[in-house]
Amino acid sequence: MPQNVVITGANRGLGLELARSYANEGDRVFACCREPESATELTELAQQSDGQLTIHPLNVVNEAHRQALAAVLTGTPVDVLINNAGVYPQKGADIGDLEARGWLEGFYVNTIAPVLLAQTLLPNIRSGKRRLIASVSSKMGSLADNSSGGAYAYRSSKAALNMAMLSLSHDLRDENITVILLHPGWVKTDMGGVNAQITTDKSIAQMRAILDRAGIDDSGSFFDRDGSIISW
Repeated sequence: MPQNVVITGANRGLGLELARSYANEGDRVFACCREPESATELTELAQQSDGQLTIHPLNVVNEAHRQALAAVLTGTPVDVLINNAGVYPQKGADIGDLEARGWLEGFYVNTIAPVLLAQTLLPNIRSGKRRLIASVSSKMGSLADNSSGGAYAYRSSKAALNMAMLSLSHDLRDENITVILLHPGWVKTDMGGVNAQITTDKSIAQMRAILDRAGIDDSGSFFDRDGSIISW
């Protein structure tokens, strides 16, 4: 049966291709991004979707934007929420270049906003059939996997996201709401860069395999793109 899917950061990269993937399968996609007016590819996708995909302005750190999205979705069940929007704060900065403002921005976008959006849309998720909250994390947020150092702001924001979503998985388990985290791989996107290891298409196919089968027994899991479990 068709699903209602909310995707943040849907204007480019993984978010755009996730939106395309779900829309092509006949699901109803609520594609969210900060500046819809400049989201050319997403707009083209919406125009070709026969109403399957709609675009919604959402700066994930903006409370008014989150509430406006909730108003649009009033009475609409949400089967899948994908927290994809993210930033790579202070990329390339070493210990001598760190500063608080950029670090805090990374935490707000990567860690706090996904939890607050889940909070805002929880009534919709409760009425959905799938009841799935999936957040795009990164293996760089794994304490066990950190063997190279650096990326202080990005690593710590994703590690904190992992912890927050693990807590959410415990809190929502009795309501049969599944909460998972996904590492998409090092993907050739604007954020991943040209030296990344895999294409967007491959990452999307592997993530969709996880998303499509995830159930309550998987709640609280941190998945690598191949379906294996990543250590915290």
